Amino acid sequence: MDQKVMFQFGYGLYVLTTNADGMDNGCIINTAIQVTSTPCRVLIAVNKQNRTHDMILASKKFNISMIAENASFSLFQHFGFQSGKNVDKFADYPDCTRAENGIMYITKGTNAYVSARVCEVMDMGTHTIFVAEVMDGAMLSDVPTVTYGYYQSNIKPKPEAKKQTDEVTWVCKVCGYVYEGDPLPADFVCPICKHGAADFERRA
Repeated sequence: MDQKVMFQFGYGLYVLTTNADGMDNGCIINTAIQVTSTPCRVLIAVNKQNRTHDMILASKKFNISMIAENASFSLFQHFGFQSGKNVDKFADYPDCTRAENGIMYITKGTNAYVSARVCEVMDMGTHTIFVAEVMDGAMLSDVPTVTYGYYQSNIKPKPEAKKQTDEVTWVCKVCGYVYEGDPLPADFVCPICKHGAADFERRA
């Protein structure tokens, strides 16, 4: 199968945040949908390698900040290209506010947020699905929500032309991470976005 077909699904991008044991953290996710209106419930899928995942398992609550089309690439770098296992993503981060549930939400480059409380957990192998009841939320701007396609076309920087060398590199089609060397291990996982070898493109 051509793996590119999987990139044709239309979906948004979100900053998922939580707080556990007095620590704030957040990451970028691409799976967040409303599943029912009465009661109002949402579903998110979170990679188990993210620290945010374990914190939500512990706290049973989270916020989703809907990323808008006016978001800068730095927002994705800050919450998606570094791990909360290594850095405090909210240390001196100015563009956020603490919601009534005690969890931060992002105020710049977003158009809304919701606060939710987990009511069901499903193990999906590499990811966990959390179904949660929406407890609160607010509109922040009228700028449209960013889609994955819009991010790829208008926010994510275009790769620089590769210098002419004999060195082979593999580039992650999702986040742009570059792996140097050939071959790319079949079980390689991108350290940034956690996508596998199938989402890497060979360049020489």
